[in-house]
This record gives sequence, C-alpha cells and structure tokens, in this order.
Amino acid sequence: MTPPDTIFHKILRREISATVVFEDDEVLAFKDIHPKAPTHILFIAKKDADFVASIADLTDETAHVPALLIRKAQAFAKVHGIDGYQLKFHVGKAGGQEVFMLHLHFLSEQKLSS
Repeated sequence: MTPPDTIFHKILRREISATVVFEDDEVLAFKDIHPKAPTHILFIAKKDADFVASIADLTDETAHVPALLIRKAQAFAKVHGIDGYQLKFHVGKAGGQEVFMLHLHFLSEQKLSS
C-alpha cells in the first residue's frame, strides 16, 4: 500500500516549508497558513499516522495518536504561557477536515510569543 501524500506528509519530509514552532522525535507542530485565531498551530505525529486519515480511521494500533497530540499541545501551551486554548479534530469532509492526515488544531486568542 502506498502511503498518502498530503501537504502534511510533504511538510514532514521538508519538501514544503512551514513555520515550525515545536518539534521532537514524535511530533511536528507548525502555524496554520489560514489561521482562525491569533495562535493557530497544527500538531501532527511523525510516526504511526501515515495511514490514519482522521479520527474515524483509528484502530487499536493507532488509538494512542490523538492522546499523543493532545499531550504535546498541553506541554506546548505550558511552555509558552498560554492559559486558554481550544483543541480540535475535524473528522471527514463534512466535519470540516481539509487535509486527510490525522492532525490536531490548537487555537488560542492569546498570541504566541516569539
């Protein structure tokens, strides 16, 4: 099976540039190019998510990925002193999902400090 080739996969492979705000061995986080809030960051898993298009496609083997993204977003908020934020998963086209690779939206009215 050929892995999907979304814009997020291309960002992971550094074929497309993005404004990366956090990265470790498990997760990459970058600014949304069409922000819906002063701080709008997308969190994607580096591993395990290649074949997970959305929450609707989770299996027992990939069920940990949403929790991983949530925990990384929580840590990101703490490090950056962001007290209030929203975390969102869009599921399917009818649910507002535009890129079919599992990702978490982190939105805050508080601006990200440089």
